[in-house]
Amino acid sequence: MSGYTIPWESEDVAIARDSARRFFEQEFAPKLDGWIRAGKIDRDAWNKAGEAGLNCPSIPEEYGGAGGSFAHEAAIIEELEKSGVGINFGHVVHSTINAHYVLAYGTEDQKRRWLPKMASGEMVTAIAMTEPGTGSDLQGVRTTARKDGNQYVVNGAKTFITNGQHADMVIVVAKTGDGKPSENISLIAVETEGAEGFRRGRNLEKMGCKGSDTSELFFDDVRVPPENILGGEEGRGFVQLMQQLPQERLGIAVAAVAAIERAVDLTVDYVKERKAFGQRILDFQNTKFVLAECKTEAHIARVFLDNLIMRHLDGGLDTATASMAKWWTTEKQNEIIDRCLQLFGGFGYMNEYPISRMYTDARVQKIYGGTNEIMKELISRTL
Repeated sequence: MSGYTIPWESEDVAIARDSARRFFEQEFAPKLDGWIRAGKIDRDAWNKAGEAGLNCPSIPEEYGGAGGSFAHEAAIIEELEKSGVGINFGHVVHSTINAHYVLAYGTEDQKRRWLPKMASGEMVTAIAMTEPGTGSDLQGVRTTARKDGNQYVVNGAKTFITNGQHADMVIVVAKTGDGKPSENISLIAVETEGAEGFRRGRNLEKMGCKGSDTSELFFDDVRVPPENILGGEEGRGFVQLMQQLPQERLGIAVAAVAAIERAVDLTVDYVKERKAFGQRILDFQNTKFVLAECKTEAHIARVFLDNLIMRHLDGGLDTATASMAKWWTTEKQNEIIDRCLQLFGGFGYMNEYPISRMYTDARVQKIYGGTNEIMKELISRTL
């Protein structure tokens, strides 16, 4: 946006952004069509991102990360979106969410075992919350991890799991007791290599984000050592989930605002070149008015997002406000991309035009990370 300075973008963050932009444009964007046809990205993409320092950018250097802050995460998420790759690369799940579960709650041994491998790309991770019969209601989880001797035995099924086909480690939300749901849920890390009873189901076919592998996962008497309970203590999982969800939802909002800005930019470029009835599409009053509204809402979304990123960097982002960001920005993402696609006419419906993919990719933003209906429920509790 002309004349606007991003308040959280220090010189260091700007350097990281430029590096990420070049990497995604050169290494990932040219491969996107192939990934979409395959239904998943190449496994070595994670290793290449690790070599470039893009995995786990806000994890301390002592654990293999880049030693940055959420500002570095946000810049990378934005550049992923603006490159067209977006959430086809499961960076947010792996780096913004899972790495911070380990950093915030893991024992020292767990941090040193997992985080350096996550940063290098040697270990790809997923988090398994959703079940066939349980979506946003995490207290209704049926997967269990029961103590048997000196091990836990994990049984259950999970679905819609991002990075599921590649995951070397899955953070599983499971019941480890029979008391109140808020006290009997734990996060247990299942390292998948050689894990007897662990099975990957279908790579699910989706409406959008077709380059992102999204899987069913099955756990049939999978034995896991006790040192894989995140934090080394049972029954802390529900609290851990609740404490990390604001950052997850802010990450979704970052992607949403970047997508809004990209959609407006692409559309402005298109209507300046495309002609109808002897004049540019831009010269029609309807086009100018539609894009004036879209640009205004994009600016409002940017200022709102930047304010929340600053609050998060200062440790002051609360659950309700993060829910506001996730709800409002993803609603606007869908609305604005739809209006922009209309200005492309028939070309907007063709997959060869980025706006078409952006339209289908956007729809899931209102669903994952807690549906937008759940976001409004959380916000309403502050009334």
